[in-house]
Amino acid sequence: MTERLRLPAGILWIAPATALLVALSVYPLLYSLKVSFSTEAGGFTLSHYARLFQDRLFFLAAAQTLLYTAVALVVELLLGLGLALLVDSLDTGRGFFRAGLLAPMLLPPVVAAVVWRLIYNPQFGVLNGTLRTIGIDTSRLTWTSGAGSAMFSVILVDIWEWTPFLFLLLSAGLQALPQEPFEAARMDGASAWRIFRDVTLPLLKPTLLLAVLLRAMDLVRIFDQIFILTQGGPGFATETVSLYIYRTAFRFFNFGYAAVMSIAGLVLTTLFARALLRLLRTR
Repeated sequence: MTERLRLPAGILWIAPATALLVALSVYPLLYSLKVSFSTEAGGFTLSHYARLFQDRLFFLAAAQTLLYTAVALVVELLLGLGLALLVDSLDTGRGFFRAGLLAPMLLPPVVAAVVWRLIYNPQFGVLNGTLRTIGIDTSRLTWTSGAGSAMFSVILVDIWEWTPFLFLLLSAGLQALPQEPFEAARMDGASAWRIFRDVTLPLLKPTLLLAVLLRAMDLVRIFDQIFILTQGGPGFATETVSLYIYRTAFRFFNFGYAAVMSIAGLVLTTLFARALLRLLRTR
């Protein structure tokens, strides 16, 4: 008598999650690969990939995405670390300050972008109105409408909303650090700066790398805030890769080329993530 095939008991527990992962991640990725090699008539082509290396607008959007990511990440990391150190040094009121600092992160990005769009309005926005009350000429302060100020304006919104995320991660990391190295450094007469440089930063390095990884992966695919604030304008001043892909797919209906750009962005993001994960493993 043939023996019945028995599946491991754990298969039944992971089957729903695996099916959901395949439906929402694996299948769309495979379908995007298929579309990237397809013509409008359904044939095979490599023209979309050839176009990618000749598209000046794509490289401009990629450069602006990197600029956006680098500036926002550095500022948010420094502010988040500074706020985490400041709150951690307090004897009382830590819970109150944590709750207040986390408030911007609780807003949906779309809502935050709409609020800041009203704040930036040159005519009746609260920002220009406040500047006018203190005697500053705001006739040339167009914020999101100016070619030179638009990128700064959208980066400022991201810093305001997502610095609390890095503060939360780094604050948790500081609380998890062992206290013995700090006590030994104080007994040796080390200054506050030496303790921060030689004790706090090395011990906090894994948390810092994790915070950089999570925030950078979110920044490189920024879409919603820029779409609401500037829609990539004025001109091409705030166009990012995600916004360029959206225009290519849903305004010009070139899904094959949009799939190629999405795959290129996925590859670059994966390489960056693997580099940071390797640093975490070596640590």
